[in-house]
Amino acid sequence: MVYELYYWPGIQGRGEFVRLALEEAGAGYVDVARRQGGTDLLMAALEVEEYPSFAPPFLKVGELTIGQVSNILLYLGEQHGLAPRTDPGRLWVHQLQLTIADLVTEVHDTHHPIATSLYYEDQKPEALRRSADFIEERLPKFLGYFSRLLTNPEPREFLSGDRLTYADLSLFQVIEGLRYAFPKAMQLTETEYPALGALRDRVAARPNIAAYLASERRIPFNENGIFRHYPELDQ
Repeated sequence: MVYELYYWPGIQGRGEFVRLALEEAGAGYVDVARRQGGTDLLMAALEVEEYPSFAPPFLKVGELTIGQVSNILLYLGEQHGLAPRTDPGRLWVHQLQLTIADLVTEVHDTHHPIATSLYYEDQKPEALRRSADFIEERLPKFLGYFSRLLTNPEPREFLSGDRLTYADLSLFQVIEGLRYAFPKAMQLTETEYPALGALRDRVAARPNIAAYLASERRIPFNENGIFRHYPELDQ
């Protein structure tokens, strides 16, 4: 089966969390909107009458359409061995993904704290204040939480133990994005949480992920996505 991923072309965004899971699984998929005429297909798919998605990303699996990143990954995790088989373990990894989603929202709001309909330049003073609070208060809180999961009560390779899950792939993406958006702040903050850098390196070295990162399928970070580098916000 070939999956159909629907997400905006030209940015990693929230669709990247799904791409990483598909790439790690070695699953065949089509990134629909990156093909000629694909954006029109994406817009049309949002208008289906039964089970429509609120917004991209969403994944089509035969007749099934699944929206929301955490929901998509819950499905892919079960289908491709990227989540524990037990209910407690499966729900735990889903909980971790939801926490990552909270962090991603806070990152987005550093450059768009007032409204997504406004340009960054229209809310720059508010973005400066929001970013300062994020770097000082929220970033250490999130990174400290995930670091604690990797080190207490004893060191472990991945968030849920000795096997990689989709939550590890998503945390990798967040670390990469934060390094792009806030290089100065991350250089200082990451020294407190070496386990996170080690996790990032383990994920990057996995054969399927390494091949993906080196390919044209991996869209570079840019100032249209979630993780944006505005030097004035990285203080």
